Amino acid sequence: MNDYQRIEKAIQYLNTHFQQQPSLDAVAEHVHLSPYHFQRLFKDWAGVSPKKFLQYISLEHAKSLLAQGHSLADTSFETGLSSTSRLHDLFITIEGMTPGEYKNGGQYLQIQYSFGSTPFGPICMASTEKGVCHVAFITSEDEGRTTLQLRFPYAQLELLPTEFHRAVLLRFENSPADLPQLKLHLMGTDFQLKVWQALLQIPPGRLSTYAHLSQVIGKPSACRAVGTAIGQNPIAYLIPCHRVIRSTGVIGDYHWGASRKAALIGWESAHMLGEPENVC
Repeated sequence: MNDYQRIEKAIQYLNTHFQQQPSLDAVAEHVHLSPYHFQRLFKDWAGVSPKKFLQYISLEHAKSLLAQGHSLADTSFETGLSSTSRLHDLFITIEGMTPGEYKNGGQYLQIQYSFGSTPFGPICMASTEKGVCHVAFITSEDEGRTTLQLRFPYAQLELLPTEFHRAVLLRFENSPADLPQLKLHLMGTDFQLKVWQALLQIPPGRLSTYAHLSQVIGKPSACRAVGTAIGQNPIAYLIPCHRVIRSTGVIGDYHWGASRKAALIGWESAHMLGEPENVC
């Protein structure tokens, strides 16, 4: 197992046994590491101890985030930005593909793709000349190519890293002040694009619900359709569908795995909130 696979297995164990409040020794044994090495690995990855991380993916923490309801001005203040317009500069922008660009399975598209490593496992990235069109967590490069080919069956695919791909990888490095603008070039209906744009407004370390997203896009009775559009999001992590949970506080399913969704939520909370140095 690589480091993330061990972390993912530990998160699965914590989620399954949280009522028993498993000890560090028990979790370390489950991932076949000594308690010392597991604690160090987890702290290096998450920035917090396993015990603190468990709090960040708990039902109580999720409910507290949903109850806070931060405004855009609050978010600007908390991220250290001088104004809401400066906050907007950090946003990823979306451009919808024209019907001609994705007609017949992307027949007229030239797409460059490459692979990269993230704290949550390997990813496949793809882009057109206009922007990033695909980001997915993968288990192998063969799987990544197959998934991309299924999405754009008649596009011209070329294995070639681009500046767009390097900008994607920067998004995993937690230095928002240094991030470049990033454009996404997406194939979707007007409704899907509107939902995906609304997802970009959820700040890191915060959570929203399907019902709230429905209100944001002006379709309060369309929760089911919003959920479907979220599930069809083609850009893992950058369009943060992992930040949308059920109104009850339950984290719920995720296209790239429920444990990875919990990992993303906990990792972002840990980097936003951290823990005191004396917490073990």
